[in-house]
Amino acid sequence: MDPDLRKELDEIHALTRDNHRMLRAIRRDQWLGFIGRVVVWIIVFALPLYLYQQYLQPLVAKFSATTGMTTSGPFGFPTSAEVQKLINSFKAGPSAP
Repeated sequence: MDPDLRKELDEIHALTRDNHRMLRAIRRDQWLGFIGRVVVWIIVFALPLYLYQQYLQPLVAKFSATTGMTTSGPFGFPTSAEVQKLINSFKAGPSAP
C-alpha cells in the first residue's frame, strides 16, 4: 500500500473515531438533560402537592373542625350559603363554649 494513502487512511480513521466519541458524548448529554428536565418538572408539580398535604391541609381541617362547616359543593368547595354563614359567624364574634 502506498505510504501517502496509508497516512490519509490513518487520519480518516482517527477523525472517525474522534467524531464517534463526540457524538456519543452529545447523545449522553442529551439523555442526562432529558432526565434532568423530567426530574425538575416532577419536583415543580409534586412539591406544592406535598407541601399542601403536610402543612396546609391540617390547618384547613382544623379550621373546618372549629367552625363545624362541611364542604358540600362541587369538588369539595363550600357553597355560597356556607361561605355567607361562616362570614356571619365571624362578624358575630367568638361564641361561648
